[in-house]
Amino acid sequence: MAGAEAPRTLSMKEVAKHNAKEDCWVVLYGKAYDLTRFGKVHPGGAHLIYDNAGKDATAVFDPIHPKDIMDKLLKPALTMGVVDPATIKEEHIAKPPAPKHVAPKKKAVVDAAQQGFEAQEFVKPPLAAMLNTFDFESVARETMEPQAWGYYSSGGDDEITLRDNHMAFQRITMRPRILVNVREIDMATSFLGVASSLPLYFSATALAKLAHPDGEVAIVRAAKKAGVPYMLPTLSSYTLEEMLAARSPGQQLFAQLYVNPERSRSEEYVKKLEAAGVKALFVTVDAPQLGRREKDMRNKFTQQGSNVQSEEEEEGEVDRSQGATRAISSYIDPGLSWEDVPWLKS
Repeated sequence: MAGAEAPRTLSMKEVAKHNAKEDCWVVLYGKAYDLTRFGKVHPGGAHLIYDNAGKDATAVFDPIHPKDIMDKLLKPALTMGVVDPATIKEEHIAKPPAPKHVAPKKKAVVDAAQQGFEAQEFVKPPLAAMLNTFDFESVARETMEPQAWGYYSSGGDDEITLRDNHMAFQRITMRPRILVNVREIDMATSFLGVASSLPLYFSATALAKLAHPDGEVAIVRAAKKAGVPYMLPTLSSYTLEEMLAARSPGQQLFAQLYVNPERSRSEEYVKKLEAAGVKALFVTVDAPQLGRREKDMRNKFTQQGSNVQSEEEEEGEVDRSQGATRAISSYIDPGLSWEDVPWLKS
């Protein structure tokens, strides 16, 4: 059988010719992709694609997406070739927008003559000062980018279920046992044959780079240091290979699976997990469509700086794409059902 055809090499000059909405090529991580049709359905809004037509947009996409993002989303035919890095000039490189930090909190100042306000910058407290998860949440609210905070903190629509989840967790109480020798306590246990220093594990959370540039790679290392398992997310900010490379010798990992609408993508992913010795696979079955997170949607417009209507909106084609949440949904097969269990088991 003949080997796979080698990708052709392109010059950036050739890519730059395809710089229109009707003919849109974008370079990501050294490869040129035809995103003419994909731009119309891009989860973060069409402008993010079309504004970077004919450019190398790696710096714009890298803060959130993994390097293999387009290999997960696009058909192979839309990969136009590998771009010769020697041909990429400064004018070909798209610049990411400046970070839009949360406005500094206002501190009331009482004056003899009048009451005024002065800006006071938030100072991140030392790690030792954060005593519980609520402390971490309050600090994250002050220090994260609005887009990241909107994704991590939001729930669907009116967030009724989010509030109910908080209430349900607070109703859990401990049943004490009296006159038990607790001089020596060992909370070690195991999950699916994997040892853990505590009866918990790091669950899979998408897009960890939204919180810190080290993203999932840092969580792999933290899990090893804490002695607990980590479930690798399907929709990570780093590639699977990069996360696996961060393992320490003997470290066991779990993995989460969102079943891709293109089933061959999921099969390829699972085979990589098996080959890497990942201990268990957790298939997400309760999220065929992620919620309509309005806070996340609003931040999508903030990130784009959209303060005027586009030509499409003038014509009645209003873009209400839903930021990071909708980006995740595009990876998930809404048709997954009990009929697919034999395929999963195979």
